[in-house]
Amino acid sequence: MPSLLPATHRGANLDLVVIGNCTISALISRTGSIVWCCMPRPDSTPVFDALLNSKNGLTDEGAMSVELEGLTRVEQAYDSGTAIVRTQLWNDRGEGIELVDFAPRFIVRDRIFRPAQLVRRVRPLAGHPRVRITVKPHSDWANAQPVVTRVSHHVRYVLAHHTVRLNTSMPLTYLMDGSWFSLDKPISLLLGSDETLAGSIDETAREFEEQTTLHWRHWSRRLAVPLEWQDAVIRAAITLKLCQYEETGAILAAMTTSLPEAPNSGRNWDYRYCWLRDAFFVVRALNSLSEVGTMEAYLNWLYNIVGGAKDGHVQPLYGIGLEANLTESIVAQVEGYRGMGPVRVGNQAFEHFQHDVYGSIILAAAQSFHDHRLFRRGDAADFAALEAMGEKAWLLHDKPDAGIWELRTRARVHTSSALMCWAACDRLAGIARVLLLPDRAALWQSRAQTVRTAIHSHAWNEKRNAYVESFGGEDLDASVLLMAEVGFLPRNDPRLISTMDAMERSLCDGPFMRRYEAKDDFGFPETTFNVCSFWRVDALERIGRREEAREAFNALLSHRNHVGLLSEDLNPTTGELWGNFPQTYSMVGIINGAVRLSNHWDSAI
Repeated sequence: MPSLLPATHRGANLDLVVIGNCTISALISRTGSIVWCCMPRPDSTPVFDALLNSKNGLTDEGAMSVELEGLTRVEQAYDSGTAIVRTQLWNDRGEGIELVDFAPRFIVRDRIFRPAQLVRRVRPLAGHPRVRITVKPHSDWANAQPVVTRVSHHVRYVLAHHTVRLNTSMPLTYLMDGSWFSLDKPISLLLGSDETLAGSIDETAREFEEQTTLHWRHWSRRLAVPLEWQDAVIRAAITLKLCQYEETGAILAAMTTSLPEAPNSGRNWDYRYCWLRDAFFVVRALNSLSEVGTMEAYLNWLYNIVGGAKDGHVQPLYGIGLEANLTESIVAQVEGYRGMGPVRVGNQAFEHFQHDVYGSIILAAAQSFHDHRLFRRGDAADFAALEAMGEKAWLLHDKPDAGIWELRTRARVHTSSALMCWAACDRLAGIARVLLLPDRAALWQSRAQTVRTAIHSHAWNEKRNAYVESFGGEDLDASVLLMAEVGFLPRNDPRLISTMDAMERSLCDGPFMRRYEAKDDFGFPETTFNVCSFWRVDALERIGRREEAREAFNALLSHRNHVGLLSEDLNPTTGELWGNFPQTYSMVGIINGAVRLSNHWDSAI
């Protein structure tokens, strides 16, 4: 790990580590400060929000921090196959400490134990290190002061929307006063609900770590990983799992809000909700690794959405507790990441009409009708519910919408939306055949063919020699590459090849791809979109350019942060990560690329 100079280690960046347990999550800086965490749900008002108050760098306000006197070097990594991170801090005298951070997750009495709790264990490694440990949660985005109560071995923080309790074995005087002291023995800090801890603090922390380690290692061991890039795939899979709010099954697009897509761009959005489109891709990626539990939990949430749809209309996103109203507002008193506001809560896209959503629903559920391993396979009642979604796809396949990129000021018949409507009809035909419903299969196959013909007729642009972003349009859009992903075009189709050629001339900076070439609500995008770069990798392999695909894939992997995570966007010149973090779309791309490009196991064994 590279050395960090004391003069620079407080700057905000996306060299962050994520921990979580499918109830809550937290982001930890390179030097071990917990700078982002929402409780009691991942879409709640944050308890720690230093990341979005970082105009002048990261401070201990709105954070849970451990400082080492004379810091000169930092090492940070996950324990293999887990969501547990170790951060080692070393000073100029060779003295060091280790932080172990995680959120408890394991089986107790045949039920998953995943409390809204963070556990931090701190121990000396060498010498007599002097440290300062602080816990300074914010209340209502720092709009109100927490009411702090000190008891014998714990501290209560009464926040505007939530009360949390810190149980700790460190001297509370040092914690409350922010004093420097010599760390001569291990200590533990457990922050969570305002409940009495059943056992001793240090023993509970130790036991929770052991059980959580075993849980994650058993989970990751069951993954059907490809031969190559195994570490990248396992880390991506664990990260995607952490983005599921397991109580309901919803899958968050990312764990943050308002991390800008580019410096001072205003492209700051709240991604702490479940987009049906993004969730489908998460389910598809984890299914490819034989991890179907995430899909089963998600389908419970999804069928609730489908069952509550009025007149068949489905929003592109919902809250993780099925909330439909996600009114967008700006938190005026928060300056934002590096001072680059605005900070938004809610997302106006819930009001959009995005017709690809119906395809996303059916594609996410399709495997449940074919997979004999599942506890609950799709049945006739489920098919009837999906057919209602298919009817909407059929009716809307050639109607204008806001599109996959959620443009706020214009509507068109977007090719990607029509494509997913085709996929809805096509997959319904396949499901009907499994259920031995030949008449329904014929109907949906006929409709799929009609939508296919419309796409070929109206999305192909002779001048560009490519499929373009909308019916009758001229601009290129990376989302058209999903034609390969969902099986619309066969491998080596000359139209896919020529579309790729056109996109590489217009949208690519080396292996990095932008979303589209036309202006949007904010002008021209400044950064490349990581999932688009992975879509290009997939398409390259499908058209026979396998070695180029492998080179591009390795180039993309080299731009992950120090623990293997990706955000939404990337500056192709500097390599800096931008956008919300960690982004499920991007982590999906890692899995899909590795599965598609890896050599087979039988080539090695």
